[in-house]
Amino acid sequence: MANKKTKILFTIPNFDTAGSGKVVYDLVKYLDKNNFEPEICCFHSRGKFFNEVEKLGVPIHIFPFTTPYHPLPTFLFRVLKIRRFFKKHQFDMIHSWHWSSDFSEPLAAKLAGIPFVYTKKAMGWGNKSWLWRSKLSSKIIAINDDMMSEFFSEMKEKTIQLPLGVDTAIFKPQAIDVTLKRELYIEAGDFVIVSVVNMVPVKGIEILLNAVRLLKDSRLKVFLIGNDKSEYVDYLKEEYSEQQFVFLGKKLDVKPYLALADVFVIPTKDEGRREGMPIAPLEAMAMSIPVIGSKISGIKDVLKDYPELLFTPSDTEDLKLKIVAVKNLSSQNKINLKEKIRATVIENFSLEGFIKERENIYKTMTK
Repeated sequence: MANKKTKILFTIPNFDTAGSGKVVYDLVKYLDKNNFEPEICCFHSRGKFFNEVEKLGVPIHIFPFTTPYHPLPTFLFRVLKIRRFFKKHQFDMIHSWHWSSDFSEPLAAKLAGIPFVYTKKAMGWGNKSWLWRSKLSSKIIAINDDMMSEFFSEMKEKTIQLPLGVDTAIFKPQAIDVTLKRELYIEAGDFVIVSVVNMVPVKGIEILLNAVRLLKDSRLKVFLIGNDKSEYVDYLKEEYSEQQFVFLGKKLDVKPYLALADVFVIPTKDEGRREGMPIAPLEAMAMSIPVIGSKISGIKDVLKDYPELLFTPSDTEDLKLKIVAVKNLSSQNKINLKEKIRATVIENFSLEGFIKERENIYKTMTK
């Protein structure tokens, strides 16, 4: 008789943004289907990327797998509804990719007797709910060095540090789209800076724009990719109205835009949730694009071998100098950096390693 496959439920609030959603997509797509039977649960089906997820052909449940704590008298009743959902579908384990400190989900899994693992994705730890979420979990996956020391030093027996990964067969050096280059008015001699970013204040977009403005060089062109429908972005567009700053909005496929870049910049501030392990700079590096990033959690892990590409958070002068340093590299040094930076991703952040490491965890959790 064939071995029974392990039925895993991957929970994630939505696929509106391509960051964590793309990671879950890759994990579900490439998981060994001879041993594992993945299913997905999310709160709604909105977002263009959800259509891509549907093409995976795995069961997708639209169900509220968390519940608010209040009103307290009915909290347990509502948790039991989630427990019934978990039990009904007979999941062997649950892997949560929810960004929140919610503990109703692991509590429901605990009451259902189902092993529960969550991936800690960001550097927020502002309330006791994170502690409860962690205590109720069977396993925790931390994705950067600082998480291990700041959050899980007393939970080392159930916490494992594993980086995220990118598909280096998809994200690889590619030829520049000449038509796109013309549409964006990029001319010979321009130095192109690209950032793929969730456009919220903590991401520090104005730090990048200020650093470029300080350089007073119209040949520097900045292309920002991400949701441009918010008051914050309206402010940025008004404040930084120079032609060299271009807001492109969301793009389902960022590769043609990354291919145009001379450098990718991620200027996140050292405050709030900060970064867990940002995927966009890894994708750029896989395409042999040099990355400059602020010296904070997550980005430090990605650029561990490149201290010269890290700048002091929120320091526009330091970022300015880093941009100039990359711009002024000799042709040979640029080639060397491009080759080295892709090799770093292949060696340390490959999709193959990412999948295999998690498969090993699933096997140990469901023995």
